[in-house]
Amino acid sequence: MVQMDGSHHDWLEGRGPWMVLMGYIDDATGRIYARFYDYEGTFPAMDSFRRYIREHGIPQSMYADKHTTYQSWEKLTVEDELEGKQKRDTQFGRVLRELQVTLIPAHSPQAKGRVERLFKTLQDRLVKELRLRGITTKEEANRFLDEEYLEGFNKKYGVVAKEPADVHRRVPKGINLDRIFCIKERRVVRNDFTVVHNGQVYQINDRVRASYVTVEERMDGRVHLYLEGKRLRCTKIDALPVRRKEVSSKPHVELPDKAGRQWIPPRNHPWRRFRVGYAQY
Repeated sequence: MVQMDGSHHDWLEGRGPWMVLMGYIDDATGRIYARFYDYEGTFPAMDSFRRYIREHGIPQSMYADKHTTYQSWEKLTVEDELEGKQKRDTQFGRVLRELQVTLIPAHSPQAKGRVERLFKTLQDRLVKELRLRGITTKEEANRFLDEEYLEGFNKKYGVVAKEPADVHRRVPKGINLDRIFCIKERRVVRNDFTVVHNGQVYQINDRVRASYVTVEERMDGRVHLYLEGKRLRCTKIDALPVRRKEVSSKPHVELPDKAGRQWIPPRNHPWRRFRVGYAQY
């Protein structure tokens, strides 16, 4: 099991921006992984976890708090209930489910005390190391973590697990991690075969007969459309054409004003032409 959380702190002591340290600690060995981000959210959680499994493998379970990045509190839809779901997945929760990682919710800070104690240690020791090296940016801080700090920390404080077998799983061959570590949304296909995602319009170039498609937004900003696992060709549309209003051939009729005055048709109104005695006007 791996405990994970984000620590909001002035890691650079005013020399740079406030950052969030996404931290992971293995419950059996105490080995850690960490990386700095601008905020705690879906993409930082995905990016840090992908880097974690690249180095250590896929864990069996993950212990996390009730942050909305990890757990959703939205009501189940009818489709969710028909599928037998007990709770809606967040995007990060879907990633864990597709990788067959069990998400265990922590109901209090004390429940995930190990990662909380880790942050308390790092806020003391890591902050001093960053100060001694004069680090002022997120990029420099992450480079220091990768090249020096994490390896030295794990050698000094890591322990031997009681069971010799490492239950981390290797990433299966042939699996496309880009299609897992992304934002997946179901979108309506409009009558003109366009799809709207985050205010951007995409024109489907393939012939499809479907009411919905899946939009996958990758961490590098690329957007792909899929239908039943098949990628669709699409084109980003910068702006929709403006539809001109049709000009009516009917005569213009003025409506009564808001004051409630009685409306009197003009002398050339068609209604007067069919009245007896029109000539006297």
